[in-house]
Amino acid sequence: MVLKRQQRKQKAVDVLPTAQENDQLEETLRPRMLTEYVGQTEIKSHLSVYLAAAKKRTEPLGHTILHGPPGLGKTTLAYILAREMNAQIRVTSGPAVEKAGDLASLLTNLQAGDILFIDEIHRMRPAIEEVLYSAMEDYALDLVIGKGPSARSMRIDLQPFTLIGATTKAGAVSMPLRDRFIHNFRLQFYTPDELRQIVQRTARILEISIDAEAAALIACASRATPRIANRLIRAVRDFAQVQGEKTVSADRVRVTLKSLGIDERGLDNTDRLLLLSVIEKFGGGPVGLGALAAVLSDEEETIEDVYEPYLLQCGYIQRTPKGRVVTKMAYDLLGMQVPEGNRSLF
Repeated sequence: MVLKRQQRKQKAVDVLPTAQENDQLEETLRPRMLTEYVGQTEIKSHLSVYLAAAKKRTEPLGHTILHGPPGLGKTTLAYILAREMNAQIRVTSGPAVEKAGDLASLLTNLQAGDILFIDEIHRMRPAIEEVLYSAMEDYALDLVIGKGPSARSMRIDLQPFTLIGATTKAGAVSMPLRDRFIHNFRLQFYTPDELRQIVQRTARILEISIDAEAAALIACASRATPRIANRLIRAVRDFAQVQGEKTVSADRVRVTLKSLGIDERGLDNTDRLLLLSVIEKFGGGPVGLGALAAVLSDEEETIEDVYEPYLLQCGYIQRTPKGRVVTKMAYDLLGMQVPEGNRSLF
């Protein structure tokens, strides 16, 4: 009886998608080399030069910081740089490094030419950041052993390595740390044509037949972000397969987007609720981020990092010294008239 229960439990576990399986799928969709990476043309051009120079001198690539909104490919670029340099990559994040000893352990285990990738590097505590200063400049660790009168300093030599930092808030990275990065790149939002290429590439990898109009619709609804494009095509694939459709058509994309509450511009229900809240509860603004987060029952960081960048890019909101203000385009989007008192703002 116990054996049967264990077998049923094991069978149930086997049919559930695991986080590891999802990670493997994400890894499959990532481009592996710089030539496969779509978009960010200027950054790729500069990186190709820096990579070639580093290989020619047989040196590690210079320390690099990548910043921009979520989902634009910062982590993907880090993995690509590791492959281009034929180097091992160690991955961690700012919040995961809780003590200076954690960072010291990572650094001392790096081999010559290895890459240390720190995601959300802006969330590292200042005391931990200081460990990086000598490591980045001199490939050495300056540590203080003990406390009080018996404390003594110790220097540990490190193997030459490359630090790649990724952040959605470049301004939150301290100036001393930011200045120690040799290469500083800001990733830009993607054009519809670049996203269409990404959608078609993902479709080939997932073995999905998709027509050109359907790919273009997904691209336009992807908020100028590759991560969202990949998420949408997987959702459309599931709807098409359930309906027994062998080719993803434009009609299938429209139906799927409507069921997800996403319009042809990529705006979802939360975007519209945000704009509507500013208009109805705050007279179109200005409104502070804290007040807006309270009304939406969401975190300030989520609004600032996830929703606002695209709304700003589209021109639906503006940031002013007094707070957020919706634009005339937002009123037009929602089919509303601009109040008489607010028309002077536009």
